Amino acid sequence: QKVTRSESSQAKKSQHAEEAIFYMNCRAAYLTVLKSSLENIKSKEQLSLVLQQAGRNPSQKTVNKYWTSQTTTLNFDDFCTILKKEKPATKTELLEAFGKIDPDNTGYILHDELYKILTTRGEKMTRDEANAIIKQADFNCGGKLDYNKFCDLYMTTSEQCCQTAREKLEVDGRLRQQQFGSQTETSCEGITLPVSKPSPRISRKTDHKLAPAKGDSRTPSRPSSAQSCKASISATVSMGAGSNRNTKLIEPDTMKEWQCAQSKGCFYLEEDGEIISHKYRLHLPQRSTVCITIKPLNIRQVEGKPCHWLSVDTALYILKENETQENLQLVGFTEQQNKEMFGWRGELGSGVYWLLPFTTGCRLKKVKPQITGEAKLVYRGEDGELVLTKEFRAALLDIFETIDLDGNGLLSLEEYNFFELRTSGEKCDEEAWAVCKENFDMKKNELTRQGFMDLNLMEANDREGDPSDLWVTLLSLGYNKALEMTEACPFVIDIYAEKCKPRIKAIYLEAGSWQLNRAICKSVVNKGEAKVMDGCENIIIYTYRAGRRITSVIENKSDNKVIIHVNNEQSKNCLSNRGLTAFAVEVAPKSMMVSQHVMPLNEQEEWLYNCVYSLL
Repeated sequence: QKVTRSESSQAKKSQHAEEAIFYMNCRAAYLTVLKSSLENIKSKEQLSLVLQQAGRNPSQKTVNKYWTSQTTTLNFDDFCTILKKEKPATKTELLEAFGKIDPDNTGYILHDELYKILTTRGEKMTRDEANAIIKQADFNCGGKLDYNKFCDLYMTTSEQCCQTAREKLEVDGRLRQQQFGSQTETSCEGITLPVSKPSPRISRKTDHKLAPAKGDSRTPSRPSSAQSCKASISATVSMGAGSNRNTKLIEPDTMKEWQCAQSKGCFYLEEDGEIISHKYRLHLPQRSTVCITIKPLNIRQVEGKPCHWLSVDTALYILKENETQENLQLVGFTEQQNKEMFGWRGELGSGVYWLLPFTTGCRLKKVKPQITGEAKLVYRGEDGELVLTKEFRAALLDIFETIDLDGNGLLSLEEYNFFELRTSGEKCDEEAWAVCKENFDMKKNELTRQGFMDLNLMEANDREGDPSDLWVTLLSLGYNKALEMTEACPFVIDIYAEKCKPRIKAIYLEAGSWQLNRAICKSVVNKGEAKVMDGCENIIIYTYRAGRRITSVIENKSDNKVIIHVNNEQSKNCLSNRGLTAFAVEVAPKSMMVSQHVMPLNEQEEWLYNCVYSLL
């Protein structure tokens, strides 16, 4: 036992030492670009620069992942979170990438081939940028690039950036003694109360922090000593098989005469377990009673192929836009249920509303692949020409059905650009769209199904039958190697209005923003059961059941951050979005945050939610 305790103690010390080194490197890189760690990153360019100083080489797609249309600033804590996600490239990974364009494994790439790749694929370089690489004498000779030497120089340069930043930090004792970010006193998590104007933080990562992904156990961002439990409280909800205490969604016969608008969309699962989706703007020209519903999209079903996404829970939060997009007020959310459909019915005044789709992540989550082998995407016909396989064509038709947001059987430039942003991180401009029009079947300046098929066939031809790029597209859209959609959930939204014609338009494709997280917290606080933690009146636990989902929110009214231990071990037949039966969360002072979402593992059986919250 002494040996075990000693080993455990050594492991903890090693972990703390690694964390200390990590945060020292974070501070060093941050202060190379900014004067103080209390100063925020204010632009994409600053974010890219500070990531480079930390030894990363971010693509534009990576930068866009963290700096979305709703991001105005990022602080030091956000930066640390990003660095944990974006690991520096290893030499092995670089060599593997070069190996894909050097099938003969010669160790060299001809300048002509390299120039073509750099200026036509991925994040295209300018001619001057490509020529600057080719002219570097360190790794170019005889019209070829020696990519082993290039990788060595890349790794050395990356380490030199980090080393220079660390040396600067060591030299300047004043910087070394600063309190960095909000580490020692406050947490950047949660929603600060009272809610006047929350700082619009990193929209792709704020949601992750408010409701960590499956398997996450939120640990303090600085090494800290263990603390003992000081107070606790429990929340229990017992449900029968298939029971639903909410009022079922009523669709009166008169609604058949109401005017309707519809849009499709999709939840996509990211590598880190985060979920992104389309977000919509709804316009009502006059006051009217409306009914708004959301449900998984029931696209083509192949016999023997499971439709994983049909069991995914969906919800929609309705927010009213006032003077600015940042000032949104929660109007309602889809809590009424009719089978897999969730809806909201009520009266809305004229104006602009935002519809923010949401899924808990209980059902849409990363799973270990059980697939052996890989589905064939293309083959050569008798004439030697490339042909799409039957299975791949079927998958492309499903993809077309999903990305055709207005359901008119054609892809507009806007619809196609959502597809492009998801699969390549880039947009297709008007000029490129005109080229598509010349080469692929279009109607009324919109791409047909056949045109979409031909576009993918052209991509296969460009790579002479190599399906690598096609797989990049499929994997980013939630497909596995067996061509099953397991990491995405297409959905459809319907809006019925009694007195006017509603208009809905998809505006963004990104992770849940701080507005969505605030709306979730507010809905639970307004409608859920509140319990004050015994012996700690400043900590309140809210529990709310909407349909087949239970959500809990923790509010911290004190002036200090708190760490709450959450234990679900007594729950039965329950599935938490955390993926753990016990975990800890950190709640900032004067704030609230989502603790977890829980659903029944098997809806045909009774389920018991019994959660104990303890203050550490």
